[in-house]
Amino acid sequence: MRILPLLPIVGVAAVTFAVLQPTQAAESVRLVPAAKIDAPRAAKPATATAVLAGGCFWGLEGVFERVNGVKDVVSGYAGGRAATAQYELIGTGMTGHAEAVRITYDPSKISYGQLLRIYFSVGTNPTQLNRQGPDTGSQYRGTIFAQNADQARIAKAYIAQLKPSFGRPIVTTIEMGKPFYAAEAYHQDFMRRNPNHGYIVVNDAPKVAALKQLFPGVYRG
Repeated sequence: MRILPLLPIVGVAAVTFAVLQPTQAAESVRLVPAAKIDAPRAAKPATATAVLAGGCFWGLEGVFERVNGVKDVVSGYAGGRAATAQYELIGTGMTGHAEAVRITYDPSKISYGQLLRIYFSVGTNPTQLNRQGPDTGSQYRGTIFAQNADQARIAKAYIAQLKPSFGRPIVTTIEMGKPFYAAEAYHQDFMRRNPNHGYIVVNDAPKVAALKQLFPGVYRG
């Protein structure tokens, strides 16, 4: 989602129109089954990292920072080079980057498979190719940036498991070996700092509401 003050006047009306139109958020929210193949729970508190992309990072950050067991969420870019990890450049859709979030979590409290379940249930619509709701371009693609071979194995098995849950093909990809770069400071905690922003109200607040409804056991306000 591009921030309106950064746009030329001729583009503001078009983007505002897109922000205010109903999105496919409601139809994409569904409680998918738990992963049959998952990483074992850690026996004691520990730290692990997941990197997920699926639309504007404001919404994904807003969802996962409200999940018990998650220690920190950072909005950023993954899939491209360090030199192009800048908001104005990735907005062209030509850098290879996707808007993503880096989730630091405690695997003794929540597993990687559980994070993926939340991701596919309320975080993103995995049937939309290079887009999410009003946002289009490869920078909004759904991608699981696996941090190791075990995460890639779990993600691949889970996508195969979920195929019957959606009426259309799942187009979420899995990429390995792609570094994560933190986004500019003004993007961090954007939903929490701007709860009344038009884009947040229409596109992202419903995701948080769905998290609370579908996953009350892990939701934290």
